[in-house]
Amino acid sequence: MDTYYTLCYLAALAMIIAYLNNRIGSWQTTITITAASISLSLLAMGLGQSGWLQSYPQLIASLHALDFKELLLHGMLGFLLFAGGLGINLRYLEHQAKEIAVLALFSTLLSSFTVAGLLWFCLPYIGLPMDFIYCLLFGALISPTDPIAVLAIVKTMNAPKQIAVQVEGESLFNDGFGLVMFVSVFGIAFEQQELSAASISWLFIQEALGGIAYGFVLGLVANYLIKHTDDDSLELLVSLAIPSAGFVFAEQLGVSGALAMVVAGIFIGHVTRERYFTKASKRGFDHLWHVLEEFLNNLLFLLIGLVVVGFTFHIENLWLMLLAIPLVLLSRLISVGLPYIGFSMKRTYNPMSVPILTWGGLRGGLALAMAMSIPAGVIVLPEKNIGVREMILVMTYAVVVFSILVQGSSIVPLINKAKEYERKRKTTV
Repeated sequence: MDTYYTLCYLAALAMIIAYLNNRIGSWQTTITITAASISLSLLAMGLGQSGWLQSYPQLIASLHALDFKELLLHGMLGFLLFAGGLGINLRYLEHQAKEIAVLALFSTLLSSFTVAGLLWFCLPYIGLPMDFIYCLLFGALISPTDPIAVLAIVKTMNAPKQIAVQVEGESLFNDGFGLVMFVSVFGIAFEQQELSAASISWLFIQEALGGIAYGFVLGLVANYLIKHTDDDSLELLVSLAIPSAGFVFAEQLGVSGALAMVVAGIFIGHVTRERYFTKASKRGFDHLWHVLEEFLNNLLFLLIGLVVVGFTFHIENLWLMLLAIPLVLLSRLISVGLPYIGFSMKRTYNPMSVPILTWGGLRGGLALAMAMSIPAGVIVLPEKNIGVREMILVMTYAVVVFSILVQGSSIVPLINKAKEYERKRKTTV
């Protein structure tokens, strides 16, 4: 019951921060909550280590009992991705399908190996050499952009449709491929599995393509149930069953629940909602999922800030943080910029597309959850007991926090430039 109490208190804290921000601030809510959460975490750590906060050990125990990885991957993720799928513009998504596919597959792969190569080359210079396979593991978990962070921050800024759909579509669909890479590299690094084209291909078919197919079937079933009822409450209950029972069953089948939720959300949002919902039921449906998405997002970004409480810091961690951020950004620029050279040969794009996709490629809770799943035990610096898990977790946290606080809060000028270009283009046509 203590875990439930802790979750209730944290949800209330997230609501209080959001309320204060609404009353006296003008910042994006999730950025404010993350910044406030990190500040409170650092304050609690300082007071606890100095002896001023006697309940600090109980606070640490309560946060560990929440199990951030399980709470996100097997609880909140399905609801947030389904809600994200509901809001995707299907017409623009179809128009940008090729670009999104290349960004989700090729760019994620290229970024993973670029991050790994740069990291493997640079780490010896700060006295923390790490085997290439562990560098590739970090590359695999940090390269996919986080759909929750992207949808929570970038989506609200009203970017030009062409760019917005590319950013949102890539973040929603690159998780399947990123997960295949992470699981494959994880198996080689910690389970002595052999890497082969056949095993990777089968894993991709099972996880990614299987998840897409399952999500479509799930949407069809929910569509049939909603079609044959006029009860508004029952329509809402059917939609709630998709990211709850539907997500759990996806895991039982061994397919990507994340991709399944995105596909089911797009289907329900653009087929079922338009055909079988009355005006009143549309308002109720939209309001329910908007409130639920806001609640879970606020709680998630609060938890991201609180993750730092469980860290053990060494001076070497500072160098890891300072190294990881520019390496990931450079790799993102390369992996996005190269495809756009090819894209531009056949279609005209807003010149701010690459800068926005690079700077707006946010990372969030999903990367942290994957980093937390890495087992301890592989030691890199024995004299300080610094291991692979600590190094990857510290670098991941630095990139996640930087992307949310710095990139998320400074992307507005880039979007404004993109809007200005679109306005000028329309006036000259």
